[in-house]
Amino acid sequence: MSYDFLSLASHGLIDLPWWGYVVVALVMTHVTIASVTIFLHRAQAHRGLDLHPIVSHFFRFWLWLTTGMVTKEWVAIHRKHHAKVETVDDPHSPMTRGIKTVLLQGAELYRAESRNLETMAKYGLGTPDDWIERNLYTRFSWQGVGLMLAVNLVLFGPIGATIWAVQMAWIPINAAGIINGIGHYWGYRNYACADTSTNIVPWGIFIGGEELHNNHHAYGTSAKFSSQWYEFDLGWMYIRLLSAVRLATVRKVAPQLKFDRTKVVADLATLQSVITHRYAVLTSYARSLKDACAAELANRKTRATDGATAHAIADAPSARRIKHWLMVDPATLSDVDRVKLDEALASSKALATAYAMRQELGALWERSTESSDQLLARLQDWCHRAEASGLAPLAAFSLKLKRYA
Repeated sequence: MSYDFLSLASHGLIDLPWWGYVVVALVMTHVTIASVTIFLHRAQAHRGLDLHPIVSHFFRFWLWLTTGMVTKEWVAIHRKHHAKVETVDDPHSPMTRGIKTVLLQGAELYRAESRNLETMAKYGLGTPDDWIERNLYTRFSWQGVGLMLAVNLVLFGPIGATIWAVQMAWIPINAAGIINGIGHYWGYRNYACADTSTNIVPWGIFIGGEELHNNHHAYGTSAKFSSQWYEFDLGWMYIRLLSAVRLATVRKVAPQLKFDRTKVVADLATLQSVITHRYAVLTSYARSLKDACAAELANRKTRATDGATAHAIADAPSARRIKHWLMVDPATLSDVDRVKLDEALASSKALATAYAMRQELGALWERSTESSDQLLARLQDWCHRAEASGLAPLAAFSLKLKRYA
């Protein structure tokens, strides 16, 4: 009996080789990631899908054990992030709080915002409010992680405390830090959203698809985060599997862009498609115009003869930098970028034209007080001026835009 007790204390009920404990830790943390992205993010915060009550409650229970997060708090903070993105009211924007702060203190920012009663009341509507939520998960939010520690110790012995520590650090590091920080600071962009969101990598495996953050900001209510053929969203794969066994119902996915190659005049269907796919439109615009603008600046630099002109365009921006300027909202540019942009606009008629037309196009879907006919007239006028601009890539883009269906 004494030997059995000592063995249990040193090894726990389950004795594994070293790599077995690594696998257990990875599986447990991955279930937590799946719970966050499927339940908290896509189902609760954005209503992109409905989950069967059994699945929904499993996720709630697991998150209580492994994170101590309250559904209403997480949902409210995330919804506020979308509503106030990149402003001083954004709970965790690296643009206003600094990348270092969000990376290293993401969990603290979450806890501070969770105490904001106004945020909870305004953005936390529609989250679970049943007896067990009120009397267990919310009331005793941190007792769950204590129970998880006890379970790990019983199952695995002292190494269970290490597994528990990994579980506790997983979400603060990967979600609160990496997604909220790097996902608004570094990566590539498929869509020219009015924020700095990026896709960190095209393969959403390690964080369950949350790596595709720019795609998500472009179509916030979509249950599917991948949009390009080379992108993979592991969370979406799980959702499809749950749907196949009728444990989930997908409500919303990003619309697919369609073309009518017979169209030569923009109509109301074109207008609706342009507004629906506005971020894709601006991305396509930036890709279409960047090379022409970069080429003109390079040619002016080559032809420059006087010192003043040569100095003004000596630091000519690359095509990549021009694409960035044409994609992002001007308000998100740094002071240094703003100065360089102004210098480039003064040096290049092509870039000045492309940039001005980009701002006009972006303003089209911001005119919410105008009728559809008024907006259509503006779109048709924009296309006419684009085709008469003398800038071949701009004219070609206009012809393509009119084919949106």
